[in-house]
Amino acid sequence: MEPTYLGLELGSTRIKAITIDHCFQNIASGNSTWASTFENGIWTYPLEQVWPGLQKALSQLPGRENICAMGISAMMHGYLAFDRDWNLLVPFRTWQNTTTAQAAEELTKAFHFNIPQRWSVAHLYQAVLNGEPHVDKIAHITTLAGYVHYRLTGINAVGIGEASGMFPIDSAQLCYDRKMLRILDGLLAEKDLPWKVEALLPEVLPAGKPAGRLTEEGAMLLGGLLPAGIPLAPPEGDAGTGMTATNSVTPGTGNVSAGTSIFAMVVLEKQLSHVHPEIDMVTTPTGKPVAMVHCNNCTNDMNAWTAIFRQCLETFDCRVDDNTLFTKLYEKSLEGEPDCSGITVYNYLAGEPIMGLAQGTPMVLRSPGSNFSLANFLRAQLYSTVATLAMGLEILKQEQVPISRLTGHGGLFKTPVVGQKYLAAAANCPVWVMETASEGGAYGMALLAAFLLVGHGLSLEAFLSNKVFANANAAVLTPTPEDRQGLIKYLARFWAQLPAERAAVSNN
Repeated sequence: MEPTYLGLELGSTRIKAITIDHCFQNIASGNSTWASTFENGIWTYPLEQVWPGLQKALSQLPGRENICAMGISAMMHGYLAFDRDWNLLVPFRTWQNTTTAQAAEELTKAFHFNIPQRWSVAHLYQAVLNGEPHVDKIAHITTLAGYVHYRLTGINAVGIGEASGMFPIDSAQLCYDRKMLRILDGLLAEKDLPWKVEALLPEVLPAGKPAGRLTEEGAMLLGGLLPAGIPLAPPEGDAGTGMTATNSVTPGTGNVSAGTSIFAMVVLEKQLSHVHPEIDMVTTPTGKPVAMVHCNNCTNDMNAWTAIFRQCLETFDCRVDDNTLFTKLYEKSLEGEPDCSGITVYNYLAGEPIMGLAQGTPMVLRSPGSNFSLANFLRAQLYSTVATLAMGLEILKQEQVPISRLTGHGGLFKTPVVGQKYLAAAANCPVWVMETASEGGAYGMALLAAFLLVGHGLSLEAFLSNKVFANANAAVLTPTPEDRQGLIKYLARFWAQLPAERAAVSNN
């Protein structure tokens, strides 16, 4: 029997399980659904739903007896606080919450390092500032992936990429940044707390380091579907597993996930020279610094317009399946002029923090002389999906960050060429799309599990490039001068007309 490797992922809507074979190909998958709830002003997930969800996903996998390594991935950030006996002190606070503005602002100023609201340390510090009664009882804080890993192995540790969404990381020492730990302890000194911050945090482990084995108790939590003794890789966040799944862990490479929202992860050779509120700093699963540009809006408005076109067709008794409709509309955009003939689209269905917009109002602008054709309108719509991301990438350009390639995955790239072509123009670099990228975080976690056992003597970069993706099918597009110049003209209008969007939001 050939060995297989298991990746488990607790995403925002699905709990997913994937096994891959010794050639690192997906051989089976299973999933279950769950959803966050809004309780007492907090977005949360009931932790008791973790175990039946994992059991359901695992039960759909044949050949579980061949699994020889596994790992846990989950949505990053958030706040899980426990006492000494690992009793949960307050309900899980997820990355969705925006209740830590004061803490994030004060920590960013004190650290000279951008601390987003969703980071674990922001949640911890905000709880202290709020004087919450559970604070004195805290003995451990961790993430969702860290919690599941602890329950399965008895080891309180997280992968370094996951840790980088809890507290800033020293990429040279592969540990939490000790200078910033001292700064935070200084800020907390007057609070007379019975703990130091570092003592609360889980151990940091880079990819390839053993992170325990499945215990008998852990096997029982999984419904007896896996035997005790399976080694586990360090648990990682969805950013790290996404980088792994797209072979984007080498400096100068990056990946772009584009669906309802869009974000880019670019691996750096060194830290940025300035603090940028538009840029989150995290790490790869081996600790290399990564610049993350996260935008709230991507294909949401295009999806809404596609629904309108569907209604139009149905008015004339025409029925077109969703896949055909999306494909035809995306492909029609390729007939549009490179600058969309003066048409500008703001796809801000939700707020967009990068642009300083707490709320959004989708809007279409055109000049009297615009060629308001279907192709130009659709091209402007799809340009809008990458326009805000282009602003973040421009900051990286100003920081002289080299980007040799980006690998795209997600719904924007489902139709061949189209989204890839526009992202290449926005990023001004080659864009790859690989078949395996669609498997997402669970696939990336399975690869990290395989790396634990068969990556000896290799860096993660070499393992992925030389073993996993050496013969991977990838479509590569480089930006054309026409597309690049057209998008530059479009973006100039986008920035110039932004006051109209702000006015629309303020009067909505």
